Amino acid sequence: MCSDTPGKGWQKVAPGSSSLLRPRDSDALRSELRRAAGHTGVPVVFAGEVHDGALYLSEFLGTRTNGLAGVVVPPRAGLGGRALDESRPITVPDYRSASSITHHFDRPVLGEGLRSILAVPVVVGGAARAVLYGAVRERLPFGDRVLSTFVQAADRLARELAVRDEVDRRMAMLAHTVPDDRDSVAESEVREVYAELRILADDIDDPDLQQRLRGLARRLSGNPDDADRGGPVPALSPREIDVLAHAALGCTNVEIARRLSVGPETVKSYLRSAMSKLDAHTRHEAVVAARKVGLLP
Repeated sequence: MCSDTPGKGWQKVAPGSSSLLRPRDSDALRSELRRAAGHTGVPVVFAGEVHDGALYLSEFLGTRTNGLAGVVVPPRAGLGGRALDESRPITVPDYRSASSITHHFDRPVLGEGLRSILAVPVVVGGAARAVLYGAVRERLPFGDRVLSTFVQAADRLARELAVRDEVDRRMAMLAHTVPDDRDSVAESEVREVYAELRILADDIDDPDLQQRLRGLARRLSGNPDDADRGGPVPALSPREIDVLAHAALGCTNVEIARRLSVGPETVKSYLRSAMSKLDAHTRHEAVVAARKVGLLP
């Protein structure tokens, strides 16, 4: 059954939790740090992930000491703790004399020689999941361009984490709804998960995770590898398969367009092309034909 409302009753996987599919979130965090540093020229950048409400500093570029390594920042403590608590960017032009923050971490911060510092939280679903920092060793207020770059980096990372959370949620749903003997409800869930996996693969930036998601989708269709199909298969484009996957759920063209972020006319074009390639006269016939050759579960 097609619905634009996500399933309920499934908790998000906590940051840092293990998953065979999920890459390390710290790698994505480090990548955004490097990008922000490269675009702004800010000499010192560092970051950490949030676990159990506290921020654990773990990623550093441009530091000269190990004083900040392993520092744990609770909410409201210091610059990062305030950003964590308020879920918004916080800056100080001169850390040493700043009266707007607590000074719990003066020793490691001043030991590193940092003066102007900004902290930008990575907020997913209303909760901070990480904090990105930029800093310079002189009293030099950050301009709008630098702040904007760090905010954009935090937004990209937030979207990436949200997609990874959704992948984990969908895989957990699949694990709970596919018995050995599939009934109609389980088959419907499999088809829903298949369609969602294809959308998630298109939305995520990590090439390795994209490949693994598409591999999982192929497994759900009953064909782990294209070579296992045993015969010629119509060469449908990925988007044509996406459209058919949602048509199989009973989605209207408007619903498919909304899910795939395209226009309804584009959906119609994909459907016509897929029907032609599958020698089908209706969308239902196209879905049936796609299932017969293993393109859909």
